[in-house]
Amino acid sequence: MKMILNALKSLIYGTLFFCFWIWIDLLIKNIDKSFGWSLPAGVYMPGLILIIIGFPIAIGPALSFVIYGQGTPAPFDALKEFVAVGPYKYVRNPMYIGGFFLFVGFALINYSLSMLLFPFIWFIIVHLFIIYYEEKTLEKRFGQSYLDYKKKTNRWIPKFIINK
Repeated sequence: MKMILNALKSLIYGTLFFCFWIWIDLLIKNIDKSFGWSLPAGVYMPGLILIIIGFPIAIGPALSFVIYGQGTPAPFDALKEFVAVGPYKYVRNPMYIGGFFLFVGFALINYSLSMLLFPFIWFIIVHLFIIYYEEKTLEKRFGQSYLDYKKKTNRWIPKFIINK
């Protein structure tokens, strides 16, 4: 029953979080008028592919939180158990990586230059949030298990990509 409740809460929080960022993204699209041009028609298909790739990368970690972490991705309804399985076995921040792909893909299918700049600014903000808040909080909550995990798992690029 607890897992079902966490899944429902994750779905609600994730939907609200996603809608908030899409709303911001669509507001940013208004800046395109000042550029006087948009992205070329050929970017639609790569955008769609990035969305198709990004969606499971963003959603999969949330499922890992529900199943293994006994919590949700929301900082105010955090995990009870440390999660280092599924996508977290390869990289520390898969949800954000998936979100980045979604934002870039969304910008491309909207032919929007301003929306295409947004994910890079968002990434810098997220990176700083992770370094100065999230990782410190996880170190306090999970102690040595999180410190060991940090040593063996990269923040952004999975080791199987780097060590080829």
